[in-house]
Amino acid sequence: MFNLYLEGYVMNTAEVAKLLGVSVSTVQRWVKQLELPMGRNDRGHYYFKEEDIQLLQNIQEQLQNGAILADIAPVTAKKSPRKGAIRSVGNDQTVEYLLSKVKEIEINLQAKADSVASYQLLQHRREIEELQNQIIALNQKCELLQEELNALKPVPSAEKPYVLDEGKVKRKKKNFVSSLFGF
Repeated sequence: MFNLYLEGYVMNTAEVAKLLGVSVSTVQRWVKQLELPMGRNDRGHYYFKEEDIQLLQNIQEQLQNGAILADIAPVTAKKSPRKGAIRSVGNDQTVEYLLSKVKEIEINLQAKADSVASYQLLQHRREIEELQNQIIALNQKCELLQEELNALKPVPSAEKPYVLDEGKVKRKKKNFVSSLFGF
């Protein structure tokens, strides 16, 4: 059953799982945990060549013989580079140029931030000075009004307080009927 694949034929994960009689997630787990150097297509899916399938069959046999997945030694072969990865090939001058441009922009940005903060600080100082001048003017007006008020008030004389009929106040007498009902 294991020799159903053709030479040079590339299989995907589902086909390999079906060939080995395990689930797709089992094949993926073996590849990840054992860090197997499997190739990937443009979409990031694994593809398996003849030697990869033989390696997986060997792993499956070890597991069936009682080995634990953690005890199976991972393959130390180098992983193939992923397609679309950026490789640095003599771009040191370009990187240095870009870094110098970034530093220049940061310096300009800091200078602009400093000038904006200075302008705002000066503007706030002007506003505070205007408010202080308004407070001084209001204090002067209050003092002027207080002086005018003091000038209008008559000086209190040392007279006797008003007394009504030698301390007796005449009260209206209630008639007899209203006193009965408590009005």
